[in-house]
Amino acid sequence: MKWLICVVTAFVLWLLLFWSLAPAVLVVGVLVAVVVSTVLRHVYPENLHKALDPRRWLFFLIYLPYFLYYCIKANIDVMFRVIHPDVPIRPGIVKIRTTLTTDMAKTFLANSITLTPGTLTIDIDGQDLYIHWINIHTDDTEKRTAEICGRFEPLLRRIFE
Repeated sequence: MKWLICVVTAFVLWLLLFWSLAPAVLVVGVLVAVVVSTVLRHVYPENLHKALDPRRWLFFLIYLPYFLYYCIKANIDVMFRVIHPDVPIRPGIVKIRTTLTTDMAKTFLANSITLTPGTLTIDIDGQDLYIHWINIHTDDTEKRTAEICGRFEPLLRRIFE
């Protein structure tokens, strides 16, 4: 059942990408959907009903502009640091602790941190994330965690856990 849902989802995505109902596009789309679904069957969500929960999708739709806001804010901060040489840059690698438990949630958090300018996720080790940060201004782990990922964790918890 999960495989079939993945095939249908991949095929719909294929149709949306090509925006054509030409026979060649349909045939190749089905073949690609079947191959991709077969190759990636080990990464299907274990609880499919959780993945299809409309509340999770609603929180994801809330997360997108929320993430975009912080991404733009970080872009402006990095731009300001580049343009103005007096603004401090104290780069380094920091260890932060996440309260997220699922691999998908931690991966999404790590990607969100990496996509935010000024931070780059280097490694995930259990509940710890190692982040390269453009401006380390505190030695307190809790403050660093709150500043880097505290704004993303509550929504990601609602989406993935």
